Amino acid sequence: MGGVPSTPRAAETAEYLIGELVGEKSYPLGSDYWQKLLELPLDLRWPTHSVLQASQLFAQNNCKTRHLAKSLIHLAWCLQECVSTSGVPSTALVRALNALYISSVFLKYFVENAKSDNFEELHLSLDSNEAIPTTFSKDQNIEQLVMHSVLSFLSKVDVSTNTYLLHHELLNFMLIAMSTQLLSGPSPGPDDIHPFIDAVMVQESSLVSLVVCKLLLNYIRRPNFPINSSSYSTFSEVNQTGVLQRVGSAAANFVLLPFNLFVGSTGEATKSPLAESSLNVLLILIHYRKCVGMEYVKDRGDHSSDSLPKEDTCFAENPYSKAIENARDIELDRLDIEGNVQNGPLVRLPFASLFDTLGMYLADERSVLLLYSMVHGNSAFLEYVLVRTDLDTLLMPMLETLYNASRRTSNQIYMVLIILLILSQDSSFNASIHKLMLPSVPWYQERLLHQTSLGSLMVIILIRTVKYNLSKLRDVYLHTNCLATLANMAPHVHRLSAYASQRMVSLFDMLARKYNKLAEISNNKMHMPNGESREEDNLPEDPSAELHIFTDFLRIVLEILNAILTYTLPRNPEVVYAIMHRQEVFQPFRNHPRFNELLENIFTVLDFFNSRMDAQKMDGEWSVEKVLEVIVINCRSWRGEGMKMFTQLRFTYEQESHPEEFFIPYVWQLVLPHSSFSFNRNNIHLFPVDLPLDKQDSFVGEEVEKLQNGELNGHERQLEISV
Repeated sequence: MGGVPSTPRAAETAEYLIGELVGEKSYPLGSDYWQKLLELPLDLRWPTHSVLQASQLFAQNNCKTRHLAKSLIHLAWCLQECVSTSGVPSTALVRALNALYISSVFLKYFVENAKSDNFEELHLSLDSNEAIPTTFSKDQNIEQLVMHSVLSFLSKVDVSTNTYLLHHELLNFMLIAMSTQLLSGPSPGPDDIHPFIDAVMVQESSLVSLVVCKLLLNYIRRPNFPINSSSYSTFSEVNQTGVLQRVGSAAANFVLLPFNLFVGSTGEATKSPLAESSLNVLLILIHYRKCVGMEYVKDRGDHSSDSLPKEDTCFAENPYSKAIENARDIELDRLDIEGNVQNGPLVRLPFASLFDTLGMYLADERSVLLLYSMVHGNSAFLEYVLVRTDLDTLLMPMLETLYNASRRTSNQIYMVLIILLILSQDSSFNASIHKLMLPSVPWYQERLLHQTSLGSLMVIILIRTVKYNLSKLRDVYLHTNCLATLANMAPHVHRLSAYASQRMVSLFDMLARKYNKLAEISNNKMHMPNGESREEDNLPEDPSAELHIFTDFLRIVLEILNAILTYTLPRNPEVVYAIMHRQEVFQPFRNHPRFNELLENIFTVLDFFNSRMDAQKMDGEWSVEKVLEVIVINCRSWRGEGMKMFTQLRFTYEQESHPEEFFIPYVWQLVLPHSSFSFNRNNIHLFPVDLPLDKQDSFVGEEVEKLQNGELNGHERQLEISV
């Protein structure tokens, strides 16, 4: 092996102890060898290839030695000592860190190079003939023992200058232990085995609640690494940084985040590694699904009596997702609004702090996913968000994300649009965003937006997103989601700005031109001789299908305009002006059988205001200000006579029945670029790895297109998609 001696010439040295760990000799669980290994300060440094050789040798001998299982047991015992001991002495921390580093490096090698689907090469049990201490039972499940100990430490031991490093590395260890998911396909099956995350899922509900609460508090409080703390200097002075951190900075390349990455160029911590790791682990936990079997069900979309049942998967309840769902604001009474006592332990969080922290970090896609998880899964947090008067805290960074869509992943755009759709389902939200005025919008470059309402900005950005998508992405679902949100907002629009009103009419014009082009292509195709190919390469594959889609889009835009004119016309003179200014774009559709009924109200409004304009005696040209003045005056006398009442559009979001097929791969795609360890891309089966992990457009688009189901018929509409 080069660096590992074959004789105990220096029996108490670090090199010898590591050599024994990876060698053929099996040390009993109660042997004092383990005490020596975990307590001695080891400062030997190995190059990367030596660490790899040690891992290979360890894996080769583990079947006989069971040293991985024993390392994990000692890690559990060290953590139990830290939990039970007041103040957590530095010697206990050193032993725990050393046990943690040893377990992390070798466990990662096993997972990354697994040769069996059930990970039997881990050998997470002790030999039946081996003598064991009375403190351990042979039939004890080692995965559950170690994960219970890890979760207990994380949730019960406060983050301090002494414990920060151990907290952080335990979260890294959890990522490694749960990374068995990377080796499975995107659709969980009943034969999938994930020893450690499955062990995490069966912990008692009280511990689960504590863990979820602690991870969210780490995310909110964002404790910095105590660079100048006595804890780190204590380790340095006694030369006890940790076995494998010292044995191999090379080992750090496998799993550890080297200390210098905590520190910026100024010597100060620039981020909170603990907050980052906590968010990574939390997202993986709450979106995991354990398949426990298959059942036969009828396809929900096939209501015929002779339809055959189809196979469907059954999933165990995820206690971490449930804990997120039941989380409550720490400021509220322990009884819920109805006065019913909550069943089981309750996660109590400072919703105000969570709201503010999310607002600060929504540029990070993982924070967007956390916000989605909270507003979709937790009705109490959604209600809290909806009553906040500073909704710009959340909306501004999300609207900026949409504004910069060309520099964002498809995932991030989709998740932001879904969050906006969920919020727009509430009428008070739609009303309040028009009352909140923005002094300026610095990131909006096309024109100066001064004293614009948040609602007007949201209309502008959603329309801009539709236009960008039409020219670049051509994603039908994205169109649908943007228009659905605008439709929900329409009956509550108040003093829409001139620019937003112009954009609304131009949206109709743009879609109308696209519709006319498709209608022409479809008509020409019908009269094209069989076998004649189209000369233009950019023509759609199925123009009639696209024509149907754009017919629906145009109808939605017309219904949006109808809702504004029917319910809020007196409060929106700029909308009336925009329609009058571009009234010629509506004329070609006035007698169209698919649109004429929706245009009747628009022409009723045009006739009313055009007649008022004609009645005015003007000297010279009409100015914009004068036209608007006439509109404002006549808005006061508007009574809506002759207007047809249409049922209000209302779109709702409904998550797909099997969201795990989207979320499990998506979460890991987000986590890996932000975690402190790399994974062999050739061994990842959970998602395609043709592109860098932070460029997921092709994968996400494919999954959304495959699983989305945006229904556009009727007035109570549900968007069922894969996320």
